[in-house]
Amino acid sequence: MEYSIRDLSKMAGVSTRTLRYYDEIDILKPAKISDSGYRVYSDNEIDILQQILFYKELGLDLKTIKQILSSPSFDIVEALYKHKKALIEKKAQIDLLIKNVEDTIKSKEGGYKMKNKDKFEGFKKELIDKNENKYGNEIRKKYGDDVVNQSNAKMMGMSEEKYEEFKQLEKEIINTLNLAMDEENPRGELAMKACQLHKNWLEYTWSFYSKEAHRNLAEMYIYDERFKKYYDDNREGMSQFLRDALLEFTK
Repeated sequence: MEYSIRDLSKMAGVSTRTLRYYDEIDILKPAKISDSGYRVYSDNEIDILQQILFYKELGLDLKTIKQILSSPSFDIVEALYKHKKALIEKKAQIDLLIKNVEDTIKSKEGGYKMKNKDKFEGFKKELIDKNENKYGNEIRKKYGDDVVNQSNAKMMGMSEEKYEEFKQLEKEIINTLNLAMDEENPRGELAMKACQLHKNWLEYTWSFYSKEAHRNLAEMYIYDERFKKYYDDNREGMSQFLRDALLEFTK
């Protein structure tokens, strides 16, 4: 079967402009160009587009998706099994949030007494799932399944107070890094304070702490675009600054 760009746009629910952009960045090329100069797509391109949309739904950026799809080891059947697993986990997380909302409604209407710690279960699970989808493969390869599973369990076991402290500390790290960057000194007092706060933040979820593990994570902040983006979205160059400061902090 052959499809025009308009046919594929209508079938997949994406704009023709998006499909043209995918062609420009070489993530989804048409099977051929017709004699009239129009893009023509085949079943193979439909399969690729399906994978792109699956990965986007899981929160991956186009650069990462392109790297995955162009890898010689990419297996579409294996990818589909991974998508299924991720979607099942996402469904479980959504179901937990729905239950959380329903229980909150019952509590507010006076028919049910909701425990304070239960109010945050869905949000903690959502945070775990997001981290797994974005960074799970890399972290599990580097530290092993047992370490990651223990970390996730520690997160789920947080009390309401600890969870609020954890989220507040995350904001404090960014604020302190901004002040440290104003001084332009990754070895300065403010930079070291940001590193100490970062260590404290990690210990909320890490089942262990070591300087070596902290240094390894620091390197990932600049060499993995997904980690890098988290800090650089707050301020350009923040990931590099934090990495340089952490290398000094963990000497």
